[in-house]
Amino acid sequence: MSNVAVVAVGGNALTRADQEGTSEQIEDNAAQVAAGIADLCRAGWRVVVVHGNGPQVGNLSIQQEGGVDLVPPQPLHILNAMTEGQLGSVLVRAIDSVLGAGSAVAVVSHMTVDRTDPAFETPAKPIGPFFTEQQALDLTAERGWTMREDAGRGHRRVVASPLPVEMLESSAVAALLSADKIVLAAGGGGVAVSHEKGRYVGVDAVIDKDWAAARLARDVGAKAMILVTGVDAVSVDYGTPRARVVHEMSLALAEKYLAEGQFPAGSMGPKIRAASEFVRHSGGTAVITSAERMLHALDPTTRVGTRIIPEPVESIA
Repeated sequence: MSNVAVVAVGGNALTRADQEGTSEQIEDNAAQVAAGIADLCRAGWRVVVVHGNGPQVGNLSIQQEGGVDLVPPQPLHILNAMTEGQLGSVLVRAIDSVLGAGSAVAVVSHMTVDRTDPAFETPAKPIGPFFTEQQALDLTAERGWTMREDAGRGHRRVVASPLPVEMLESSAVAALLSADKIVLAAGGGGVAVSHEKGRYVGVDAVIDKDWAAARLARDVGAKAMILVTGVDAVSVDYGTPRARVVHEMSLALAEKYLAEGQFPAGSMGPKIRAASEFVRHSGGTAVITSAERMLHALDPTTRVGTRIIPEPVESIA
C-alpha cells in the first residue's frame, strides 16, 4: 500500500491547553483535524489516523475518583478503551461531515506489550488527578499504585510507558484501507495488553501514541508518517538567538541533534525518535508539522514542515 499515510494527532490537538475539554470544544477541534485529513484523501492518500488521549483520559480519571463512593472505579486500560471509543466517534463524525457518510471507520485497538520491558521497572508517566501525600499513601496501600510528587503540585499516579510490540487489529486496518476507508486506530497508543495463559489481559500502562503510529505504519506498509503538532516545523537551538527551522533531516542528522539534547524528552524528543524508527525500518518519509500544513509538508519541493528521510546504509554509523 504505497500510498498510505499514517497521521498521529496529539490529544492536546483535541483538548487544547487553555480549554476545559467540553464535548463542544473537542468536536470543534476535531473539525479542524478533519479538514487536513480530507486534503490528504483528495490528493490520493489512503489515511490511518492515530490520536492521543492524554487530556481526555486524565479528565476521565478525575471523574472515576470523584464517583468512587457511588460506582466502582475502572482500571486504566478500560479508561483507555473508553476514550479511544469517544475520540474515535468524534473524529469519524468530523471526517464524514467533510467527505460523506461512511468515509471513516474507528477501530478500538489493542497493542501488545512485553512484560519484561524496562518501563515496568521504573514507571514514569503521570496520569490522572493530584492527591495529597496522605491520599497517595492510602492509594499505594489500597490499590498498589506507584505515586510520585509532581513539581510541588501534589502527588500523582505514575505508570509504565512500554514500547508497542504488535497491534492485534493490523490486518483489519489493512482490509479497511483496501476498501478505501479512512481508519481511526491505535487511539491513545492502543489498549495495552499482554498474552498470558492463553488469553489477552489488559495492562495498566500508557503507550506513546507516536511510537504506536510508527509500529502501525510499518505493519500496514505505509509510505509516509505524519506527526501533527502545534508548530509548522521543527527548530533547533529553540529559545535562543540561534534558533532556526530545519525542513529536512537525514537519520544521521536527527540522531546528532538528539545526542546534543536539541529535542527534550518532554517535548519534541519522542516525535523525532518515533519518526526516525519508522524511516529506518520502512524507508519511507516522516513529517512533523501542523494539521493545516500536512499535505504541503509531504511535498519535498516545499519548505513546509520538517521531513525525516532515509539515507544510504553506508552513511549510518
